[in-house]
Amino acid sequence: MLSEDRYRKKIGLGQDGNNLVFLIGVLAIVFCIFKFIWLVYKIAEKDMSAFDQNIFNWLVVPGDFEKMMTRPWTLLSFMFMHSDPWDVLGNILWLWAFGYIFQDLTGNNKLIPVFIYGSFGAALFFVACYNLVPKLVPAGPAVTLVGASAGIMAIAVAATSLAPDYRIFPMINGGVPLWILTVLYLIIDVSLIAAQKTPPGAFAHIAGAAVGFLFVYQMRRGHDWSIWMNNFFDWFGNLFNPDRKNWKKTAKTDLHYNTRGTQPYKKIPNITQKRIDEILDKINQQGYRFLTDEEKDILKRAAEDEEL
Repeated sequence: MLSEDRYRKKIGLGQDGNNLVFLIGVLAIVFCIFKFIWLVYKIAEKDMSAFDQNIFNWLVVPGDFEKMMTRPWTLLSFMFMHSDPWDVLGNILWLWAFGYIFQDLTGNNKLIPVFIYGSFGAALFFVACYNLVPKLVPAGPAVTLVGASAGIMAIAVAATSLAPDYRIFPMINGGVPLWILTVLYLIIDVSLIAAQKTPPGAFAHIAGAAVGFLFVYQMRRGHDWSIWMNNFFDWFGNLFNPDRKNWKKTAKTDLHYNTRGTQPYKKIPNITQKRIDEILDKINQQGYRFLTDEEKDILKRAAEDEEL
């Protein structure tokens, strides 16, 4: 518990140790940075298509496999990119809703791994659909995968898989089951993508949902996919923070576990007259030598208290 507390105090953004707040903050900050660059292009009266070609498109997943292979980093960067303020606002609200529940069920360290796994799996499936099923590819400009929706879908399905009857809005007839909210989110998300006539994107988000379910399935079988990723985050953070270099190794020192000649914890039972009478009865029936060390200590402390 000490090592976890020390870790949580370092990564908080607005709230100590809350990876949900951290992730929401990253999405908002990235959007603001690139929106500011877009605004600079606009104020300079440059061709706005140049912003897409020179900056934005280099950070989102292209459907074309060959182009994607020249930009492999897009498999990770696309999940933080948004072009429309309403898109990022909607994603943040859904992320807050499902992320809060997921953290309530699993703790703090699984939210970001599920988000990354779901987004990464969706990106791979998107490229596969785009290249292997030509009928799904719409006519016109090349389709790209962008945004946090696939990762949020993974979190939503993961939370629902853990506790489908988790209740929200308890003031409404005892609460609404979580699975109803998830189905509603799935319908809205896929419908919006279908309206844009981009089937590969819809299938990608469904793939993200499948990854969320698979994460929980493996976790229940004893395979926690988040461990290596959290260990990597710790290692990476330690590279830039020398004060945390040995914080895991010093956890026991902080609890005085390495103090020679002393015990890290010693139970001191309460002394009551009833407890003393029970020990005296045991002595009468079995003898002093049958007392435990704890019972002998109680008698010794009781005798010292009487002398005082």
